[in-house]
Amino acid sequence: MTVQTGWTAPARLEVIVGSVREGRFGPVVADWFVRQASGRADLDVGMLDLAEDPPGFAGRIDAADAVVVVTPEYNHSYPGPLKHAIDEVGKEWRAKAVGFVSYGGLAGGLRAVEPLRVVFAELHAVTVRETVSFYMAHQSFDADGEPVDTHGPAAAATALLDQLVWWARALRSARAHQPYGT
Repeated sequence: MTVQTGWTAPARLEVIVGSVREGRFGPVVADWFVRQASGRADLDVGMLDLAEDPPGFAGRIDAADAVVVVTPEYNHSYPGPLKHAIDEVGKEWRAKAVGFVSYGGLAGGLRAVEPLRVVFAELHAVTVRETVSFYMAHQSFDADGEPVDTHGPAAAATALLDQLVWWARALRSARAHQPYGT
């Protein structure tokens, strides 16, 4: 019988849909990403949709080993409701791995990701380098919610998730050994 240790047990991942606008495209992107992540044995995946005002948001962040923020780019940054949700959670962010999936126009949402990295650094979270970005997002998905490019986004998601799992497990192990404090 194999015993799962803190290192080998699946990492708990929460995927946050960061847009609340009517007619938003975020659920299409988030649903695709959740399908990518859910196919992995090293992850246990949940989704938090800010438009649905999820109950227990802070508790779910606390229980997570990692978080992926799915964000659009609005006016060269991320949505205000996403900032509000992040700020409503405090110490639960500490020593957690955070990744990003962005979407938008010409910049593919990347101008939303960069300021989010600074916010999460202030919260003592660890952001991973790899991202998934959808340039001209509405044109990047077919009617079934699948990317038109069948290779690039999947490869980017794998790279992001590989880094995220490594950091999630490393940070979970470190938190179990010695609680993170500031």
